[in-house]
Amino acid sequence: MDCSGWVGIVIGFVIPLLISAAVGDGNYYPVTPQLIETMGNELHAVMVQTVLCRLMGAGFAMTSVIWELDSWSLAKQSGVYFFLTCLLMLPIAYVANWMEHSIRGVLIYVLIFVMIFLSVWVTQYLIWKRKINKMNHLVRKEERIRIIHKVSFYVWGKKYIIQEKGMI
Repeated sequence: MDCSGWVGIVIGFVIPLLISAAVGDGNYYPVTPQLIETMGNELHAVMVQTVLCRLMGAGFAMTSVIWELDSWSLAKQSGVYFFLTCLLMLPIAYVANWMEHSIRGVLIYVLIFVMIFLSVWVTQYLIWKRKINKMNHLVRKEERIRIIHKVSFYVWGKKYIIQEKGMI
């Protein structure tokens, strides 16, 4: 069973929880007031946002296969992934009223999306670069200490050679 959509629901619950805690008045704000107004009541608004978060989680899971395309350059993978996830998030954010419904609101939302995307991308790049450098260091270290034991001996005039790979 694919759980990627459920991850979106969990994230869609945690973010409002953090926002509610940041507001600090003791109330829980699961959705925006605009979405409640659009949907007619808070329950319907929460249901709609939950479905949208599930779609968001599933969408991010589907677009993540781009990172497995080894024939693509990192720039191409990043550009296509950015475009698809932005295309995914924009309508969800619009319907969920996570942004102002105006050109200004869309531009601000895209700017925030770009900043978050770049922050996550740079962080992941640095993490993987460090892991790869560590693996390369271990491989080079292993290659330096690998030796071959070679033993030659003669039996009735015939030469025999035994090779054994080992480590120092």
